[in-house]
Amino acid sequence: MKDFAGKFAVVTGGGTGMGRELARQLIAEGCSVAMCDVSMKNMERTIALAQADGVPQGARITPHLADVSDEAQLIAFRDAAMAAHDMDRLHLLFNNAGIGGGGSMLNTDRSEWERTFNVCWGGVYFGVRTFLPAMVAADEAHIINTSSVNGFWASLGPHISHTAYAAAKFAVKGFTEALVTDLRRTAPHIKCSVVMPGHIGTDIAANSRKVIANTEDDVLSAEELVRARARMSSAGVDTAALPDEAIQAMVAEGARRFRDDAPMSAAEAATVILNGVKADRWRILVGDDAHALDAMVRADPEQAYEESFYQRMATEAGWRLNVAETRT
Repeated sequence: MKDFAGKFAVVTGGGTGMGRELARQLIAEGCSVAMCDVSMKNMERTIALAQADGVPQGARITPHLADVSDEAQLIAFRDAAMAAHDMDRLHLLFNNAGIGGGGSMLNTDRSEWERTFNVCWGGVYFGVRTFLPAMVAADEAHIINTSSVNGFWASLGPHISHTAYAAAKFAVKGFTEALVTDLRRTAPHIKCSVVMPGHIGTDIAANSRKVIANTEDDVLSAEELVRARARMSSAGVDTAALPDEAIQAMVAEGARRFRDDAPMSAAEAATVILNGVKADRWRILVGDDAHALDAMVRADPEQAYEESFYQRMATEAGWRLNVAETRT
């Protein structure tokens, strides 16, 4: 698929981050987009930005509320999207939606752990299940599943538990790699790619908290403040004398730094992904840090979870723990 003009795409998590930028760039190329998210407000902002960019004649973008971890909601999204665009086939499926959280099997609430896993893995699995028949009906199609560098390195560093997100991203990677052979045998006109970004400047830290807490409020609840203190304490921060306002400010600043101090923007990441699809690459690493970390893990997998490995990684791959830890 060398260009996207006249094609029809689905983007999950289109309200912010890479999903927003994928939608904007697809629309700019003349591709119609149906996006879903749990926040209509965020999707309306995506649409406003796309319209400001300029929407080519014949292209459309529509927003749909859906939680990707709920198969029934994804099916309803599919049916509404197909009807809104008067389409019976789909050319591009970007299973992009994801959240962080669920760090520890011991110290994290089980509901948060499973919420994170179900969005990050279930959203991809249900997405493929739901939209695959419409892709079979197309003359050519491409599935793009977003994993992470945490799909080949299950860590944020030696002092942070990171089990739910990493497990989900490993699942996405393995599933997509297996799809390469499956689709080649059963539906050769459908291609697939696994996307593995490094540190990309998005609002995943702030948005993950909102999804897990089922809120759009920027202010931490009393329960969230308790959890934030516990996370900071486990990372070696003395929070005993800090008022709640200081904890709130530190969480907000961490999310801001994760977005604004990243080595690659969400827009740059979206361009890398779309270029990878056009080049028919099944494996798309996004960011210099992703390439460096991939090489390091392959070269020395037995040491990948030792503190000395992280110290080398911080130098060679530019990975910053004090920023990365805000993802959980």
